[in-house]
Amino acid sequence: MSCSSCSSKGSGTPRGCHNNGTCGTDSCNKLTVFDWLGNMQTPQDSGIFKIVEVRFKNSRKSFHSLPDQGKLVVGDPVIIEVENGYDLGLISLTGELVRFQMKKKKVAINSEMVTKILRKANQEEIDKWHFFRDKESQIQRQARELAISLGLEMKISDVEYQADGKKATFFYTADNRVDFRQLIKDMAKAFSIRVEMRQIGLREEASRLGGIGSCGRELCCSTWLTDFRSVSTSAARYQQLSLNPLKLAGQCGKLKCCLNYELDAYRLALKNFPKSDIKLKTEKGIGVFQKMDIFKEHLWYSYTDDWMNWQLLSLDAVLEIIEKNKNNEKVSSLEQYIDKPTTFSNNDLEVNFENVVGQESLNRFDQKRRDKNKRRKKRNRNKPKNNA
Repeated sequence: MSCSSCSSKGSGTPRGCHNNGTCGTDSCNKLTVFDWLGNMQTPQDSGIFKIVEVRFKNSRKSFHSLPDQGKLVVGDPVIIEVENGYDLGLISLTGELVRFQMKKKKVAINSEMVTKILRKANQEEIDKWHFFRDKESQIQRQARELAISLGLEMKISDVEYQADGKKATFFYTADNRVDFRQLIKDMAKAFSIRVEMRQIGLREEASRLGGIGSCGRELCCSTWLTDFRSVSTSAARYQQLSLNPLKLAGQCGKLKCCLNYELDAYRLALKNFPKSDIKLKTEKGIGVFQKMDIFKEHLWYSYTDDWMNWQLLSLDAVLEIIEKNKNNEKVSSLEQYIDKPTTFSNNDLEVNFENVVGQESLNRFDQKRRDKNKRRKKRNRNKPKNNA
């Protein structure tokens, strides 16, 4: 956090820009790219790469060519020509690394998408840009009220003003198709601007709003994740997870993006495992697969006539039994291949547990019940005796 808005107040509490990972003023933005080639000198025979990467609000980036005069560096606000006006963005990357970024996003150098930077923004244009950025939350609230009055089943989640204030883009989510023609007319009349409606998905909405995930950290989509890959229930099946929608769904209501993080490791490990529908033939009975521990390479099997007792087998033992079954050989039983867990003797591992103020007791905070008989005897003992 290197921008001034993220510094602490006088009381010591952090201010924060409250942009949920989409800060547009500094390096704490999730789209910030570190230039590893920034300190390296380019060869003398090759000139400076004339295209730079410009970042706008939220997750919007584009490539633009440098003007003929003037030198621009990372962080400079620049004016970009758009249809019927101009927009303001910040240079996020320069030099040879831009060439790699364009190749990664499949943008040609001579493409029509690569427009020209007009000039560096002056202070008046920067102040105007900040004015409209501060106005977006109020416009969003009024736009929601207009949508509710028209009875439209949609949610306006974000608003992005153009730097010149002539146009605003409204991002919304909806389950079904929405006829918002009357809404556009009402908003254009109320705000005196050109209105553009753009539908986004629930994942992108969650990245704009931000939040805390079940892991206790900020959402990946609002901090560092820039692309949304499809997540299917097969990712949970590969990782032997329970298909519980309450645990697998994220803040957006869709499957969690983190289900894909370790999926490749599970797929690679599962290549050595036999299929779950393969049965183990023994003289005692037929063994049926129950569950597995992928990284410990443990599998549990049970007999068809004894479902309650599971036998723990190692992966090598299961593969050996399957290989014998292919050769029409039966093993005597599964018990002879049971994989016993590793145990430690007292000499190898010695752990001493001590009672620290009764911390291991679950009822240590319960109030102790006093014996009523003892209290009654004590009360009778203190009463004065009447002598006849």
